Amino acid sequence: MKLTLGISPCPNDTFIFDAMVNKKIDTEGLSFELAINDVEKLNTLALQHVLDITKLSYYAYAHVTSHYVLLDAGSALGKNCGPLFISKPEKQKSDFEGLIVAIPGKYTTANFLLSMAFPRVANKVEMLFSEIENAIVHDKVDAGVIIHENRFTYQGKGLVKIIDLGEYWETQTGLPIPLGGIAIKRNIPPEIAQKVNHIVRKSVEYARAHPAASREFVKRHAQEMDEGVRNQHIQLYVNTYSVDLGDIGKKAVSTLFAWTRRNKLINDTHENIFLQSAK
Repeated sequence: MKLTLGISPCPNDTFIFDAMVNKKIDTEGLSFELAINDVEKLNTLALQHVLDITKLSYYAYAHVTSHYVLLDAGSALGKNCGPLFISKPEKQKSDFEGLIVAIPGKYTTANFLLSMAFPRVANKVEMLFSEIENAIVHDKVDAGVIIHENRFTYQGKGLVKIIDLGEYWETQTGLPIPLGGIAIKRNIPPEIAQKVNHIVRKSVEYARAHPAASREFVKRHAQEMDEGVRNQHIQLYVNTYSVDLGDIGKKAVSTLFAWTRRNKLINDTHENIFLQSAK
């Protein structure tokens, strides 16, 4: 059986999925047609219900729970790894209400957190996450929210942090920040969904046990060419929550969903947002 699989080109995704898409592990009779896109493109495809399995922002997932269910494996959660709200030094103390702010997509968790922390910021410009730093440097925007490997490169371009939006979340909730997860269509048979979850978990475990095995696959797709930065990215975003959400990870996701409902950003979600355990 062949299933379409959407992931981003970011090192944590290519690191996690290398073993399963490149047949370094037993995929248990399943094969995967890979679609690599920026996370906001994946969010848009999820809203259109295009892919069988997809990486997507947790905020985007809150909008598609009727069509997708969340796998336990493959997620990006953690502490000290959230999006950063940055600017040039002279804009660091600005009146945020008047800023033109670049965001990596309307449905990203980064934009959701910015809206929670700075509800008066209204003038937002969507752009590819890898273009945000340079847009600030060249004064195309006043500030921006950066994600992924840009967390490790912005200071080298003379930019400064206004706030770590992940720290904002952690201060408010005491929980890891749920950035992105892996969802599968609800119309796929439950036994296949469970098999996919098992394969993703095996792929994460293989990658963590053999970190050099995915190096070429990661390098081929990464926006950032420096290997040290790629490795930092993987170490930050691939962790125990990537193997299995567990109770704490699920509580973090449920808390994010509660925030979206409380702030009237989405209607009520599907009763069961997590893949049910096999009986």
